Amino acid sequence: MTGRGFRGVIFIRIAVGLIFFTQGILKYTDANMGVIRFTRIGFPHPAFTAHFVGAFEIVFGLLVLVGLWTRLTTIPLLVIICTAIATTKIPEFSRANEGFWFMVSDARTDFAMLMSLLFLLTNAWVDRASS
Repeated sequence: MTGRGFRGVIFIRIAVGLIFFTQGILKYTDANMGVIRFTRIGFPHPAFTAHFVGAFEIVFGLLVLVGLWTRLTTIPLLVIICTAIATTKIPEFSRANEGFWFMVSDARTDFAMLMSLLFLLTNAWVDRASS
């Protein structure tokens, strides 16, 4: 991309890249964001899973941030964000005192990340097709 289009995409890259990168680091440095959270959600082998996901978030978050292999890097990040939505947000529908509106509010960052990743994925395809 060149010109104005590139300048606009850089802001999406910065947001997506920094959010995934920092969340990946937190999975190593804050047990509440890593092992304890993965245990509470019910993942098997929560220590391994938290660190495995954290490593993906760090590496692929940095790649998105610097704009390398965007199309490829968005795919594992899409898997991560969809898994996060399925395991932490959708169950809020059935919890007492939560429900739809609580879930909508709680899922706003995940939804924004999902849409931003889809933008980067489709934008990379459009750029390829038009060149």
